Amino acid sequence: MMPRGSQLLLPVNPVFIWVTLLLALMLNLLPVGRVPALPDVLAVVLVFWNVHQPRRVGVGAAFVFGLFMDVHDGALLGQHALAYTLLSYFAITVHRRLLWFTVGSQAVQILPLFIAAHAVALLVRLIAGATFPGWGLLAAPLFEAALWPVAHMLLLAPQRRAPDRDKNRPL
Repeated sequence: MMPRGSQLLLPVNPVFIWVTLLLALMLNLLPVGRVPALPDVLAVVLVFWNVHQPRRVGVGAAFVFGLFMDVHDGALLGQHALAYTLLSYFAITVHRRLLWFTVGSQAVQILPLFIAAHAVALLVRLIAGATFPGWGLLAAPLFEAALWPVAHMLLLAPQRRAPDRDKNRPL
């Protein structure tokens, strides 16, 4: 059974999944300085694919992308890897339940996962002896949850096209 009001989607191209993850990684690698409230686009895209394609993008991919972010940020090796791994694990855990909700409700239910991921990264950073980055860090999970509908619209767009295009089905 499908959730009410949902559209039957075409299969996702695995190349598209990995291209979007690499583009999100590149967005995170842009030199914008140390802004604590900046949303983690890679985390949003990673959670999106964990929810929609849990067999293709799993905890191992989250760990590898976390190591890339650790190296880029010059952070304690494993800080982002641990946060992304836990984020990915819990996203895969709730993926079946989450797909029954509307996109707005999904964003609200994903928010605690983003808060927990930032809390884990902050805790590891503080244990390692770094200073507290400021209260602006609390805004980042809110921005990430706000990006969820945008990610949903953009990342599912290629799957919404008609399988056989003709003049009667313009999509």
